Amino acid sequence: MSQSYHHWQQANQRYLMAAVAIVRLHLEHHAARFQDPTADAIMLQKQQDAHQALQAAADDLPALAALDELCGLFRLSTFDREVLLLCAGMELDGRFAALCAAAQSDHLAYPTLGLALAALPNPDWRVLSLTNPLRYWHLLEVGDGKSLTLAPLRIDPCILQYLMGVSHINDRLVGLFRPATDGTELAPSDQDLVEQMVNIWTGTASTATQPVLQLCGEDSSSKIAIALAVCKELDLSLQAIAAHSLPTDTATLGTLTRLWERESALTDSALLLDCDELEASDTTRVTAVHQFLERTNSLLMITSRQRQTLSQRPLLSFDISKPPFREQRLIWQQALGEDVMLLDGQLDRLIYQFNLNAPTIRAVCAGVQASNTWDEPEAGDETSPFLVLWDACRNQSRPRLDDLAQRIEPMATWTELILPDAQKQVLQEIAVHVRQRAIVYDTWGFASKSTRGLGTAVLFAGSSGTGKTMAAEVLAQELRLDLYRIDLSAVVSKYIGETEKNLRRVFDAAEAGGAILLFDEADALFGKRSEVKDSHDRHANIEVSYLLQRVEAYRGLAILTTNLPAALDDAFLRRLRFIVQFPFPDLEQRVLIWQRIFPIATPVTNLDFHKLARLNVAGGNIRNIALNAAFLAAEAEQAIAMSHLLKAARGEYAKLEKTLTEMEIRGWLDE
Repeated sequence: MSQSYHHWQQANQRYLMAAVAIVRLHLEHHAARFQDPTADAIMLQKQQDAHQALQAAADDLPALAALDELCGLFRLSTFDREVLLLCAGMELDGRFAALCAAAQSDHLAYPTLGLALAALPNPDWRVLSLTNPLRYWHLLEVGDGKSLTLAPLRIDPCILQYLMGVSHINDRLVGLFRPATDGTELAPSDQDLVEQMVNIWTGTASTATQPVLQLCGEDSSSKIAIALAVCKELDLSLQAIAAHSLPTDTATLGTLTRLWERESALTDSALLLDCDELEASDTTRVTAVHQFLERTNSLLMITSRQRQTLSQRPLLSFDISKPPFREQRLIWQQALGEDVMLLDGQLDRLIYQFNLNAPTIRAVCAGVQASNTWDEPEAGDETSPFLVLWDACRNQSRPRLDDLAQRIEPMATWTELILPDAQKQVLQEIAVHVRQRAIVYDTWGFASKSTRGLGTAVLFAGSSGTGKTMAAEVLAQELRLDLYRIDLSAVVSKYIGETEKNLRRVFDAAEAGGAILLFDEADALFGKRSEVKDSHDRHANIEVSYLLQRVEAYRGLAILTTNLPAALDDAFLRRLRFIVQFPFPDLEQRVLIWQRIFPIATPVTNLDFHKLARLNVAGGNIRNIALNAAFLAAEAEQAIAMSHLLKAARGEYAKLEKTLTEMEIRGWLDE
């Protein structure tokens, strides 16, 4: 606490107690007249002395007293001021309870509106109105009584603390509102937005209602940082509240609105309303948000992913996004310093893959530079600075999709993926397209030609078990990226609008790190649009159209797998960069699969892979047979033999509802 503030606080409290003393003298005078009607202005001299003490306290104030500032903020009349001091005196001066009892016929030992109207000078009956500032702004609390004039009055504890010049927290706002905090250093492009917003609020300061500033986009931390920067420029504090915390009933919302406006005026605060998780389908909550925005006459900002509109209050929208590519490069270079040379010129690849904001970039750099793995590596070292930084970025940007997708830890390698050379070559081309995006799109300028189709959407088509999911794992392993298999049962909803909402969550969450999205059996989700016969057809087509837009706009790798490529909408096929056909493995390929299906540590004996390859099944079924045989052998405490594989094969064929022919198993058990 500074010395000047300490001096003001002491002078302010002397001023407050001098003002309370004047009201106490009015009570004493009224009590004396109440007990003895012949009493005259015997206290005139005391009142003159009290006013002189008040003036002396005012002269000692280095700044405006809290009492006078409060009266100005809420336009309190002289009588309103005295009523407020009457209630403050009840809390600050132990003599007030006895004086209140002596001055009222019912001997009520607390202040009432009836006592105020009878004992204080210049009585004003408008104090009884709900629109009176004392009641409208909840400066006083009116308790239960026989009548309004006999009901007990009590000063709001926060207002009492404010009058005394001490910090105050409104209990009714605690848990709903919170101070917005963030130490983010803004990017240059964000600073330009801050200046625009400051100019808007500065230029409209004299208007009756200042516009709401809407910060739109997916980057929550940048939006908060910009809001804080705006308030810092205007010497305001910033409070935040989530949209879901607003009450939905009109009366409670109205009370909360007034309490916030009061808090805003007393503390020079702006409010940030977090609407990022507000869904348009939640009409009750949306209505409450709009009512709050329309009725609150204070400085307001809102964050949102979906733009809000207001009919009665001006609302200005600003798109907030991650820093552009060149700004991100500058932030990386500043954060890494001389260590940027350790990346061997691969910084652009890192930036293009992980679209991070400024604070995340700085945090990642600080973390890896402090780690034991951040040093000059040997050639091919898996802990090279670039790979350490890459993995740190991947972990930092890992999307939260637990309820809609399953993260697959990629284990498969090119060696384990048994496919014809043509298909493998296409898969390697896919990896090249993802790996070299930074050079082609940014360095060579292809992104400047169009912002559409900068991602890589591919289709894996083939029957079940032919290696589609394994190929996705291989690509994830090769590209060192997270792989998420989308749970279609959780994404697709029968409720209108829910499927699009779930898909938006998937794509938005995966965007920052460019995770690989695997839509298994995609024909269930990306199927052909149908002729519109009813509302369900219309909304189903809307879902497909939305998916078309998001797949094309997604900057990462999106893999669609299907057993029925003909079932996919033609518009999807036009947007696919690659289509990979996964054929049923021939005899030679099945031999290779069998040879590579068993881990090195697995004990096997006398296995004939050519005989095993006569089983006319795909790689997925081969894996099931090998795994089941391993359990049978482990239970028998034996190495895996042809007998175990025969029993497992019979079980797999029964599951497939196929007949295991004599031709397929001939010679399996020969000595």
